[in-house]
Amino acid sequence: MLATVTTNSNSSPHDVMILRKLGPVSDAALCAGGHGCPDIFELKTGDFAVIGTDITSVALPWLPFGSGCGSSERIVSVPRKTLVLARGDIPKAL
Repeated sequence: MLATVTTNSNSSPHDVMILRKLGPVSDAALCAGGHGCPDIFELKTGDFAVIGTDITSVALPWLPFGSGCGSSERIVSVPRKTLVLARGDIPKAL
């Protein structure tokens, strides 16, 4: 899978090229018009991108000491099942 996504003005499309989806192939028919389909992707840079529910406004007050969320960042909720099923595809080493 080679798709490009632009996240903000500080990133070039090449910085966020999606190499592959982690976890099992989801059943697109179960997604309502492409919505409600949480996913985890490995990027060309080795970083990861997630599709989840934006919970920034409710989670900010609950962040542990030493944690923060910048103005260009969002806190997203990813269903446990999505992360657990992707576990085998997540590299064990940096």
